[in-house]
Amino acid sequence: MKLKTEPQVLKCMLAVNLNVNIWSAKRKLNPDDFVHSELPPESLASLGSKRICDPKTLRVFTTLKARAVNVLDKSGVRFLGGWAIPEAKAAEIVNSLDLIAEEFKHSKDKFMKNYDQAVQNWISDNPGWEKIIATSVVSADYVAERIAFNWQVFKVVNPTGRKKNLLEVGLQSEVNSLGNTLFGEVAKDAREAFNRSFMSKSMITRKALSPLKNIQQKLYDLSFIEPRVAPVASLIQSALDKIPSKGAISGTSLLMLNGLLILLNDTTALTKYAQEIIEGRSNDSVLDGLTKPNKAKKSSKASGINPPQNNNRLESLGLW
Repeated sequence: MKLKTEPQVLKCMLAVNLNVNIWSAKRKLNPDDFVHSELPPESLASLGSKRICDPKTLRVFTTLKARAVNVLDKSGVRFLGGWAIPEAKAAEIVNSLDLIAEEFKHSKDKFMKNYDQAVQNWISDNPGWEKIIATSVVSADYVAERIAFNWQVFKVVNPTGRKKNLLEVGLQSEVNSLGNTLFGEVAKDAREAFNRSFMSKSMITRKALSPLKNIQQKLYDLSFIEPRVAPVASLIQSALDKIPSKGAISGTSLLMLNGLLILLNDTTALTKYAQEIIEGRSNDSVLDGLTKPNKAKKSSKASGINPPQNNNRLESLGLW
């Protein structure tokens, strides 16, 4: 039997797995914590948890994790429980993760140095409950083991050997869904950008263009994933090129951007237009159509933007 050709996308990408552990500062409530209260039997209800440290002292770790996720979301697409990133941008992404890791380590060292005092402060801040906190305090070593920031970058390849056809089924399914995943992420970003900066606005500042520029760059970097990705990146760039180079944005330019964001949020329509561009339709023709009144009316729902249509299965079109 002739073996299938390795998917071309795997040759252009790396996978990133992010592991960030953040101590919850919680311990399970015990019946002994309520010696003077009548509690239901365990078969009926279970006790919750108690905090043994001020959660504000741990917020920095959540913030740093969010920054790392943002770095990967900005340049990559969700894949195999992590992200697929362009191999060409791997060094830049790893450098960003390195900087976050350094800040995470510095914050951890600072937190651990002040851990004992932080617990004592929490006990003092909760008069009347000192005992149930103090009886559940854990050691600094225990906490240190539960705060960590790590990531792994690896190359994904098709399996080989006698069981290749059996082993590659799951991987091929994940690769085939990358286009759907990417356009779904674009729809989410477009919807958020519209609701945050464009909805009900008669004028916007140039700062509002940042989300569109980020979407365009992400699509450009990941254009190897699916044939219709590059035309969408090109369409966004054409729209940005039409915007006046200075000053606030209003009128026809704003109407065009509104229509573009609505289009980006509708994956069914978006892939249709992208296919038309592949077949010869010009970007200007698509953008001109977005400024027509009947197109603008698509944003009449309460949310200001059409709900995503993510049921369109993207075909490979011979890419893999």
